[in-house]
Amino acid sequence: MITPTRTARTDEPASALLGTLAAQGASGALSTEAGIVYLAAGHVVHVESALTPDIGDLLTHSGALAPDGWWEAIDQAGRRCRVGRQLVDSGHLAAGALELCHLGALFDAAYFVLAHDGPVLRFRPGVSHWLGAVRAVPVDTVLRESRRRRELLHRIWPEPTIDLAPLARVPGTGPADLPARRGRTLAQVDGVRTAAQIATALACRTFHTLVELRRLAAAGLVVPKAPAPVPASAPAPVSAEPGPAPRPTAPDEPDTALLRRLLHALEAL
Repeated sequence: MITPTRTARTDEPASALLGTLAAQGASGALSTEAGIVYLAAGHVVHVESALTPDIGDLLTHSGALAPDGWWEAIDQAGRRCRVGRQLVDSGHLAAGALELCHLGALFDAAYFVLAHDGPVLRFRPGVSHWLGAVRAVPVDTVLRESRRRRELLHRIWPEPTIDLAPLARVPGTGPADLPARRGRTLAQVDGVRTAAQIATALACRTFHTLVELRRLAAAGLVVPKAPAPVPASAPAPVSAEPGPAPRPTAPDEPDTALLRRLLHALEAL
């Protein structure tokens, strides 16, 4: 087996390098501009992205796990990369519920990491995710599922800016007779929140939220809000070290993902 080495930024797309690392049976963390893919023995064991709610958000906001139980597991097992096992062993969460939520978070984040298949920033061999082993997924399965999701969303509404931009309701449109889930999603569109932030507020997987948002866009009810101009002196984005979200001192606001990225960047510096 070829031992993978640490790599710096490359023009090779993430999907191609993932295939190479899978063939080598590599373990480590592959960073892109949209997130980080964690590998163990050539399989994907976790994916995280600031563009999707993390597994802690999904578990606690949905009511499947009390916030105290989540933070207790982080405190006791985060440094040992065994948070998932701690949740199950402590009785806070059933193994099946953890696995289901983990796979949902993994595929949600993988969609954003692979949606535009941008260049790899770096690969760090031997790096493990703090959640620990839950379910390993073959790289081919992750790539195939990400492609399937991208094609499905394109068929619903072909404009991908819906996925990333703050979203606003179309002025002058009245209330529509919508299915329950779509109506709840529309109620969260306020001109500020992005799809990921709406998913967090609804305690819903990001892909399910994207499906409803693209259907709302196709119906002429939702549009992406034009972003504010970026100052010429704005600093380049920082690729932060991975780690669990910090314990909140106040209820989460809609910009939780942005705050988490900034905190991780500060910790990395």
